[in-house]
Amino acid sequence: MSTPRIISFRIAPEKVAQLDQIAKAMDRDRSYLLNEAVESYLSEQRRFRAMVEEGLEDMRTGNFFTDEEVGRMVDDWVREVQRKTS
Repeated sequence: MSTPRIISFRIAPEKVAQLDQIAKAMDRDRSYLLNEAVESYLSEQRRFRAMVEEGLEDMRTGNFFTDEEVGRMVDDWVREVQRKTS
């Protein structure tokens, strides 16, 4: 594991107070919570980027629905819901 680095950034005082409340309730420190939050954010960004790349690859290979196909699917779903609720 690499050596942790110290960074600083501006944050509203009320958010610091909320972090401190959560940290106290979890018996953790603020740094722990911030590291967890950053890891969660990075993970979500990696997942999002992978989904974008997958979509771009699908477009390059022609693996997608046309507007007309999507319209027909939506119409079918609406008719199915209406049939079930009638």
